[in-house]
Amino acid sequence: MKNLPHIVWHREVPVRYECDVAVFGAGIAGVSAALAAALSGARVILVEQFGVVGGNATVGGVAAFCGETRGQGEAFDAIIDGLNAFHAIEPYRPYPEADHRLFNHEILAVVLQELLLRRNVKLLLHTQIVDARVNCGRVTEGIVSGPSGPEALRAKQFIDCTGEAKLVRRAGFETVKGRASDGLQLPMSLMFFVRHVEEKDAHAQVPGGWFEPIRREEDLPMTSIWPNGPRGNAIKIKIPMFDASDTESLTAAEIQARRRMMQVLDYYQRVKKELWLLDHCSPRIGIREGRRIVGEYILTIEDLRAGRTFDDAIARGTYYIDAHKPDDDKRVSVLSKEEAIVPPYQIPFRCLIPKGASNLLAAGRCFSAEHLALASARVMPTCSMMGQAAGIAAALAAKKNCAIPDLDYTEIKKIVCERGANLQV
Repeated sequence: MKNLPHIVWHREVPVRYECDVAVFGAGIAGVSAALAAALSGARVILVEQFGVVGGNATVGGVAAFCGETRGQGEAFDAIIDGLNAFHAIEPYRPYPEADHRLFNHEILAVVLQELLLRRNVKLLLHTQIVDARVNCGRVTEGIVSGPSGPEALRAKQFIDCTGEAKLVRRAGFETVKGRASDGLQLPMSLMFFVRHVEEKDAHAQVPGGWFEPIRREEDLPMTSIWPNGPRGNAIKIKIPMFDASDTESLTAAEIQARRRMMQVLDYYQRVKKELWLLDHCSPRIGIREGRRIVGEYILTIEDLRAGRTFDDAIARGTYYIDAHKPDDDKRVSVLSKEEAIVPPYQIPFRCLIPKGASNLLAAGRCFSAEHLALASARVMPTCSMMGQAAGIAAALAAKKNCAIPDLDYTEIKKIVCERGANLQV
């Protein structure tokens, strides 16, 4: 956007919020960071752009935890326990015996909210990061905007769990996106949900003239179907070739996704004769990859394949490299099945520290990693481990009144393990 006209604007805003640890983005990583920081005694504010917490798991409708769901740490254990209390999650099976674990995403939204409130985390919903004030590598305030308008949030420590590294980028630290060769990102997916009805009730067909019909099965986009409660299914469709970090491109992705949803629904109703009724569509497309920070260490695909360990390990990845081709909408992976399998590997704390930052961390899918390394580590249980570690570290730094890089990493690792995280590879 360098060639566009620019303006300079200035505005005084009230410093309405102050805390020890401010977390931006309330997906699984952000929730885990807030829970962990609060458990460490920090005053925590969690900022979320939507009206519910949970990110892709709730707003995105991705009602499945991929990979291992035990040994992820106290924060994730609390989430699983909450879902179990509502009988809203499948029984545990170890990975790779089961590569995913289904849950009720609407119940999850309530569970996450209540867990946060029980730990006295202050929630700011319908609120986005707009800008950041930085002094010598230290973020002093985040400028947020919600229904009240622009306001400042002052904190001792900040954690970016936005998925797109929004705070890190606003603060002026380096980010990257997509694969190195062409910048293409892991493809997005849209989740929508159908109910099985009796033939007499199957009248809500897609009308002709609105969308170009799909006539052959081979013309369908990659489509995954799984159970979703009594007489229901969840359906996921692949939407490639869009940029999650660009306003116009993400807008186009949402439009294209809902058009494709109607085409897929029409195909299954008209050609497959499924008695499906559209129940609802997730309010946001599911994003696998946006921007990533450039951290003190960049996790590489060689690290994954070697099952590498690190002195400052704070999380463990186990999931295979789940990278579908970013330039078509079919079920085609970048790697063969054999190439995609990796042994358990560790993620170092340095991957959460934006290079040059003193009181800022990033956790979840915007952490510092190569494109294909992210394709494994981006899954929610692993993001929760990263978030928990970030919350522990931020609370420690706030208590000690020191910079994040000055912390004793062995102390962070010790607490992470004490809180139930299995780092063994």
